[in-house]
Amino acid sequence: MRILIRFGLLIALLVVFLVMHGDSFAARGWLLESLCNDPRLYCLVVARGETWYTLFPNPQRRELVQRINRMNTGLWPGMRIAAPRNLDATNWMEYTPFSPYRAPSGRKMIIYSPALNAWAAYGPSGNIIRWGPGSSGQNWCPDLGRPCHTPSGSFRVYEKRGAGCASTKFPRPYGGAPMPYCMFFKGGFAMHGSHGVPGYNASHGCVRLFVDDAYWLNREFADIGTQVIILPYPANHARRVQVSDDDDDDDDDDIIGSNEGFMEVTDQMADNQLQIKLFDDEELELIANQDEKNQTNTHPT
Repeated sequence: MRILIRFGLLIALLVVFLVMHGDSFAARGWLLESLCNDPRLYCLVVARGETWYTLFPNPQRRELVQRINRMNTGLWPGMRIAAPRNLDATNWMEYTPFSPYRAPSGRKMIIYSPALNAWAAYGPSGNIIRWGPGSSGQNWCPDLGRPCHTPSGSFRVYEKRGAGCASTKFPRPYGGAPMPYCMFFKGGFAMHGSHGVPGYNASHGCVRLFVDDAYWLNREFADIGTQVIILPYPANHARRVQVSDDDDDDDDDDIIGSNEGFMEVTDQMADNQLQIKLFDDEELELIANQDEKNQTNTHPT
């Protein structure tokens, strides 16, 4: 009888877990499939006792593999990861999922794709300068009892903070979660460094980045006013939440609904590897032109 009760509890926990994270893990599976089909890469299965450090002792090679897999969290037995066939080629810019060039806009731009779990920084001349892994808002936050998708649209960086930036709300109830080198772009939503980039969307709404990427963006690329474009989630992941602009703007990782005036467009941007229909330059420009309607300049506390 006890065995049946325990088995029932395990099944219930599994169902709850899949409801909360099923879409995220499915997206991770699609990403991994695309990586495994890349002729430059091969996929391996992590064995018991293996870690990033035992598999890739060289720091440059380890960083390359982590970037390709969009994750800096720990490995577990049975997990599949992708690695370059030529580990001596440690230039991770060669593995960007984004287009290396877009039509010049005359301004700097940061683009984040929830479908690719990646961001790209483009210069005024339209050339990609750097890219990196990311993790945006998850489908469901149990501590909030609601979806946590990062709002899609065109925004601008309105505040930057340094290494000591921290959440005022999470973990509940007192906050304090580290958000080093945060860059706020809408209300309490920010891009910031994190050691919890797991290869799928897992945040409360902020965009988590590798810490060195957040440092670079914060200190060497983004200015106050730099454009930030958050692309829509894949259609089968989208769960729109309507929240007024003055609701919980001071929550560093809180959820705010879809942007007023944001033009719905099909998922188009930069990567053909995932066979996702992506944004072209004309459609990105349409998003960019929504800046004045979308921008919120309320400072979080």
